[in-house]
Amino acid sequence: MDDELLELQRQFEFAQQAKSSIRLSERNVVELVQKLHELRIIDFELLHTVSGKEYITPEQLRHEIAGEVKKLGRVSLIDLADTTGVDLYHVEKQAQHVVSEDPGLMLIQGEIISQSYWDSVAEEINERLQECSQIALAELAAQLHVGSELVASVLEPRLGTLVKGRLEGGQLYTPAYIARVSAMVRGASRGITVPTNLSVLWSSLQQLLQEMEGATGLAVEGSFFQSLFNGLVKEGEVLGTLRAGIHWTPTVFAIAQKECVDSFFSQNSFISYDTLHKLGISQPIQYLQPRFPEGIPLVTAFVHPSMIEMLDAAIEDAIERGSWLDSLSLLPTSFGAQDASKILSLSPSVQSALKANKALIVGDSYLFSSSFVKDVYDRIEKELETLSHSGSSTIILSDESHMVKEAKAGKDLSKSSEPVETVTESGNKKRGTEKGSKKKKGKSSGARTVSAEGDSENEDYIPTKSKKNQKKGKDTSSSQVADLRKVAKKDSIKAQEENVPSDEWLMQKLEALLPDFEEQGVDDPQTILKYLADYLRPMLANYLKERRKALFTENVEKMKVLLDNLQRKLDESFLNMQLYEKALDLFEDDQSTSVTLHRHLLRTVATSIADMLFHNLDLHNKLKNWTQVEDSPNSESISLSPGERTAIAKSLPESQSKRALAVVEALEGKRVETFMTALRDLAEESGLFLKKLDKKLERTLLHSYRKDLTSQVSAETDPVSLLPKVVSLLYIQVHSRALQAPGRAISVAVTRLKNKLDDSAYKILTDFQTATVTLLALISAAAGDEADCSSDRILSKKELLEGQVPALKALVLGSSGSQA
Repeated sequence: MDDELLELQRQFEFAQQAKSSIRLSERNVVELVQKLHELRIIDFELLHTVSGKEYITPEQLRHEIAGEVKKLGRVSLIDLADTTGVDLYHVEKQAQHVVSEDPGLMLIQGEIISQSYWDSVAEEINERLQECSQIALAELAAQLHVGSELVASVLEPRLGTLVKGRLEGGQLYTPAYIARVSAMVRGASRGITVPTNLSVLWSSLQQLLQEMEGATGLAVEGSFFQSLFNGLVKEGEVLGTLRAGIHWTPTVFAIAQKECVDSFFSQNSFISYDTLHKLGISQPIQYLQPRFPEGIPLVTAFVHPSMIEMLDAAIEDAIERGSWLDSLSLLPTSFGAQDASKILSLSPSVQSALKANKALIVGDSYLFSSSFVKDVYDRIEKELETLSHSGSSTIILSDESHMVKEAKAGKDLSKSSEPVETVTESGNKKRGTEKGSKKKKGKSSGARTVSAEGDSENEDYIPTKSKKNQKKGKDTSSSQVADLRKVAKKDSIKAQEENVPSDEWLMQKLEALLPDFEEQGVDDPQTILKYLADYLRPMLANYLKERRKALFTENVEKMKVLLDNLQRKLDESFLNMQLYEKALDLFEDDQSTSVTLHRHLLRTVATSIADMLFHNLDLHNKLKNWTQVEDSPNSESISLSPGERTAIAKSLPESQSKRALAVVEALEGKRVETFMTALRDLAEESGLFLKKLDKKLERTLLHSYRKDLTSQVSAETDPVSLLPKVVSLLYIQVHSRALQAPGRAISVAVTRLKNKLDDSAYKILTDFQTATVTLLALISAAAGDEADCSSDRILSKKELLEGQVPALKALVLGSSGSQA
């Protein structure tokens, strides 16, 4: 075998030394190699060098790369490209292949680094670390031109072997340095006796180390101290509890805290949460419940059951004596009202008393026996009853919020007051039907409507239908019914907002009824009275509501009867007034006589109508305002002075008052038309219906009036009283008018009949009238004559007139009898 190799070497050497007869250029060689490659004679990959004069195989390139790395330990790919003369692309590709095949190499940031290089670096770092005790990874990374993460990953497996130190928080420390800092952490931790945030402690240690090492020292991270501290806690060298990683509570503090809580709770049977907060206990209930399972958590304190037992005895005594109790006065001063409320709810005595209705809790801390509250309520109820009988307005509600609450509750009362709405609705329907059919039964049609309209305080006035509206039929009537319902509902709510006990009134009454609060040394009796007033208010309001309801039902019936009677009387009186008014047209050409007749009618018939209307409206207004009204005498016989009429007019609601004052003013005027207009306005505002005199009614009334006058003339024996009745009856026979004339207008009225009577009848009438005037003059003159010398003349004149009476009566009775 060796001989063959030697032979081959000699042949190769001979071939090299032999001179070729044919020389090839570089271009020919390149083309030849390419041709051989194409012909697959060269079946492996060839790489061009940068100079283009050489070829290299990938295997050779990898071999050269591995040789450079082995020789230097750390080689840049750029440097390898220059060394091998191959393009950087091929170098990078083959370098990745080399690194993948050798686990001891790594390719990082364009460099191939071997583990032997890192071993040598670790040895250098260790030597330097031992000299300066601590080195920052950032500094090492900057020197090695690599990242800090890479340096950390390389050093971690070598710590304790090649590198004698500890890596913490981005820095390397020697064991001696760690022992020194650990001793500082141990000493500082053991010196803490209260809960502390460790980040503050680490800041102090950092500052201390900086001062000790001067400008050459590196800043120590808080995580390094925290790591050492956690190790000390785990080893039991520092005793305490660590929460959330930084909140440290030393064992000595926990022991003192526990002893303080136990001592306070055992001595006082309670402990407040504020006290626990001051001791550093952030969750008092969770802390106390496991330690004192029998304890009771309140809102601001934790109490022992013995405190409830102590309060129980006082509560039982207060209930037995029929008195009251402020639980806060028996509890520690640190307790609040909510604490007292909860303790009362847990008290067995209170629970049994509440169940048996023997006691009640007012406010949060006040306990009253039921007998005590009932006595107070009964006494105030008597006061309210007295006030309601007297019509006093001193208990009107002043609290706006309570008014709203009572108004909302008005829906319930309106349900219980259905008779009012029913009366209103039925009355209105009846009125609409009667007016729509134009029947005569409408005398009382407006009465029921007023029972609802009058309560509206004139805010939602519903006018009486006119003739135009009567033609609309059911649609107008139904809309008016709906409006009346709305008014009645508003009135119901408004009625409940009145006469509810106010805070001021209740407080004054309670102060007067319960003076013992101040006598017993209560610090703030107003507070107790306020709580008691708030409790009694709904009961008193309900009492007043029931009284109002009863009075309302009674007054509604009275108002209905009152308005029905008023409508009937007003219909009759107003029709007569219209009948008398028509006779005034006969004297419009004589201004003086016309004024006399107008004034006479205003002072007689009109005044009677106004007095009757004013009296009934005043009664209705009082009934509407919940005033108890005694049964009044017959309103037809009521006679009011001008001052009384004005006072009544002003007492009515505003819109009614204006129209009533206009009626009073019209009575003092000179025209009947003005009074009639003012009366219609007042009646319409009051919901009353005034009938208009038509031809049919006029004939009926005139016939009735004539018949009545005829009977009066037949029975009359006084000649002076007979003359005006005869004249009135003649005017009915001649003009078909009902004349109401005073004595001074009789002569003019007689004169107007001259052309309407025959001469003999007119002579009888004028002679009788002249004799009557003479008789009256003699009587008037005789009243001032002391000697009474004219008595004979008066007697003779009376005999003369009495003799003419049959003839005078014959003027009207004969014709009336024939017509009848």
